[in-house]
Amino acid sequence: MCGIVGYVGPKIANEFLIEGLRRLEYRGYDSAGTATLNGGGGIDIVKAVGRISGLAAKIAQTPNAATIGIGHTRWATHGVPNECNAHPHYGGNEDLAIAHNGVIENHAELKQSLVNKGYEFVSDTDTEVIAHLLADSLKTELERNGHADDDLALPAAAVRAATRKLRGTYGLAIVFRQYPGAIFAARLGSPLVIGLGDGENFLASDSAPLAGYTDRIVYLSDHQLAVLTTDGIQLSHRDQGDIDPDIQVLEVNAEQVDLGHFEHYMLKEIYEQPESISNTMRGRLNDDDATAVFGGLNLSPQELRKIKRIVFTACGTSWHSALVGEYLFEEIAHIPVEVEYASELRYRNPPMDNDTLIFAITQSGETADTLAALREMKRQGHLTMAICNVVGSSIAQEADGGIFLHAGPEIGVASTKAYTSQCVALVMLALYFGRLRHVSYNEGRRIIEDLKKLPAMVEKTLETNDKLREVAEKYQHATNFLYLGRHYNFPTALEGALKLKEISYVHAEGYPAAEMKHGPIALVDDQTPSVFVMPRGFIYDKVMSNVEEIKARGGPVIAIAVEGDNRIAEVADDVIYIPSVEEYLQPIVSIIPLQLRSYHIAVLRGCDVDKPRNLAKSVTVE
Repeated sequence: MCGIVGYVGPKIANEFLIEGLRRLEYRGYDSAGTATLNGGGGIDIVKAVGRISGLAAKIAQTPNAATIGIGHTRWATHGVPNECNAHPHYGGNEDLAIAHNGVIENHAELKQSLVNKGYEFVSDTDTEVIAHLLADSLKTELERNGHADDDLALPAAAVRAATRKLRGTYGLAIVFRQYPGAIFAARLGSPLVIGLGDGENFLASDSAPLAGYTDRIVYLSDHQLAVLTTDGIQLSHRDQGDIDPDIQVLEVNAEQVDLGHFEHYMLKEIYEQPESISNTMRGRLNDDDATAVFGGLNLSPQELRKIKRIVFTACGTSWHSALVGEYLFEEIAHIPVEVEYASELRYRNPPMDNDTLIFAITQSGETADTLAALREMKRQGHLTMAICNVVGSSIAQEADGGIFLHAGPEIGVASTKAYTSQCVALVMLALYFGRLRHVSYNEGRRIIEDLKKLPAMVEKTLETNDKLREVAEKYQHATNFLYLGRHYNFPTALEGALKLKEISYVHAEGYPAAEMKHGPIALVDDQTPSVFVMPRGFIYDKVMSNVEEIKARGGPVIAIAVEGDNRIAEVADDVIYIPSVEEYLQPIVSIIPLQLRSYHIAVLRGCDVDKPRNLAKSVTVE
């Protein structure tokens, strides 16, 4: 959720810190701040509640030429959003400053111990506990080893000692007053990425702030500590000593994290879906063998043939793609599938046989509930896979194997292109598992040809944008919506309702269309529109009956239907036409109009589309 940036080098630190924090706004936050080491041997902290623009204005009032500093955007967990609780926090007698992502579960007991030692607290945060704990640990190291102000091993030892006492999750960026040439970083459960430059180095909680500044990065793993100076980085494991950094190429470029000509990131990412879907499929369709190819599953075909059951676990939008995966795997691969909310699975103890394979589905790879569920399944000895969009993320590192989506950075809080890429990846996985079992060569080739046409079908669907804007204007004042679909399009109904709730704050519910008459139909009146997702399929006539039931009770109907469907036009109040695709690809095409419709309603209602209230892109707390 929260964001961290850091800079050490010859340039003015605040210039990178502010730009980096702006690129992290999508993660969700309520306050922000920076800490820079000034030339007088002290640490200057500037904080502000609200948007980054407010912080930038405060810094501009008292500019400084510091060339080392850290910055933070906070999403409140402990303490209300105010300047006092905003990060960075001082530790000791302003001996250090710290920015922290994550939650410290034993902060109360640590705080009491520090209070007994005379440390004074001014905030309600768990982060200030870490700050004073670090100051106390440094004091101990200095007493033990003498005052060697130029020895970076002493503050590093203090960081190691302090983090051993923490229970919970953390991504830490620390600057010490006595060691003005270095930034210290430590990670457990909350991501941190180091960017390597020429005579300068960068720190961030994901790669977005680094694009355009460097193309060489190092992902920190759990229990790792990094020391960043102008000369380079030193990397070590908290308990195992120095390690060599694994330097990787940053695949994100500055253009990918810029808005371009679009008004909002969400709209930009909706329109990027033909490209993001193509990127997810690139190199993974094998015409000769009529199957999909995945290099990261780390299991042989013989091992995968022994899998008798699959469990998908996820949260939010990713959970809806998992539901699509359930239909795909059971129809194409004939493998029984269960879909579990990760927040529930982590605390349940469901019986699972040895031939069960776990798939964790996540955009960010840092979702706390999904990560905890994955770890619990690994603890029980199950094989785990990840479907993820972020290389180097916690889930990507901890799973036994998996698939990267390659959808590109997704900045808007409400997921769009990552969702459709997840669905495409699941189609290819279902094809792969099906070809291992019963799917014929000819059927495999047919599925591949259908997939190859998909980007063009999505491109054509985007042409409905103007019509969707008109429909949004018509219904912008409605306060309740029903979203209804059947079979493959039941998950689409759920996801469409979620998108509207997320960015427009309008109440919406998704249901299987046939279930509407078992209770939700009581909500139907002339002020409650029903959105039917009903491309042609084997249960089309059944869905038409559900439409008639709504119309008989005076409810407005908006239909998502395939081109040439004149029958629905005679019944529905508004129809959005999409291209005809095979049923197993309908969720990918039919969600596009619902994404656009939600976007336009949110804009018309004056909502902050990319940064909806109370939400964060990467939910890294329970």
